Amino acid sequence: MAGTQDFAPDPRNARALVSLNGQLLPREAARVSLFDGGFVVGDGVWEGIRLHKGALLFLDEHLDRLYWGARQIRLDIGLDRRALIGELRRTLSANDMHDGVHIRLMVTRGEKSALNQDPRNALGRPTVAIVAEYKLPAPQLRSTGVSLFTASILCTPATMFDMRLNSHSRLNLIAALLQAIEAGADEALMLDPNGFVSSCNATNFFFVRDGVVLTSTGEYCFNGITRGNVIRLCQESGVPIRLGEFTLAEAQAADEAFVTGTFGGITPVRELDGCELSAALPGLVTQRLQGLYAVLKDAQAAGRV
Repeated sequence: MAGTQDFAPDPRNARALVSLNGQLLPREAARVSLFDGGFVVGDGVWEGIRLHKGALLFLDEHLDRLYWGARQIRLDIGLDRRALIGELRRTLSANDMHDGVHIRLMVTRGEKSALNQDPRNALGRPTVAIVAEYKLPAPQLRSTGVSLFTASILCTPATMFDMRLNSHSRLNLIAALLQAIEAGADEALMLDPNGFVSSCNATNFFFVRDGVVLTSTGEYCFNGITRGNVIRLCQESGVPIRLGEFTLAEAQAADEAFVTGTFGGITPVRELDGCELSAALPGLVTQRLQGLYAVLKDAQAAGRV
């Protein structure tokens, strides 16, 4: 099995330095307290960012989402955008990294005076960690795709738990993924509370019928930056697209499907709930969007967008 997070190990990562609260440390020396709110109750937010040809792709959008999420949980990151960007670049420079890198930027509420969920017990010093690793999506996924299984775990509205919030708390998504793994699939497809197709456990979901790209309204799914880019690419390039409420039966009858995420970009889907999709991988629309997305990434790296 190979999900969208699958990658080939790179020995260079063993000696890469990690940034932890402004200190550059070997990864084996990077430690946080057992009393850290992120460890105790998953109290924190994070971003995944790609380094492509020397550029931090879509950095403004990632930082907008990070600071928005921090505001939602009343978490003071303790660094403004300029300082945080400086620390990202300092980490990359210390590791002499220029391309093919995935960065995990994590911020928690920091150490607490007591092991409970009350944020008033935080000591007021957030934990800020940056882990940069050489990671590229498994190349075979472009031709083999991933298989999805519809989990019983539902996506949630903002009034319950806002799916747009990149929280360290991921147990609902892990539970959905475990159901998929136990069913022999790679990842989980999740429905919204009304029974319509919403999101996967780690990526956003699109499917194609008769040349039209279909995806959820976005009300119950991740605020995916790659999702937003794909929607704009469709709109700007004349690829028909509809955002709406689509049933599982409609998705199962798709000609082709794909999922999107910062790490994997656009990954084709070969199978949904044991039924193979009819198009050869990658499907024609998926392949076109992969090409458009590759051009967009290169334009970002060259500073043209």
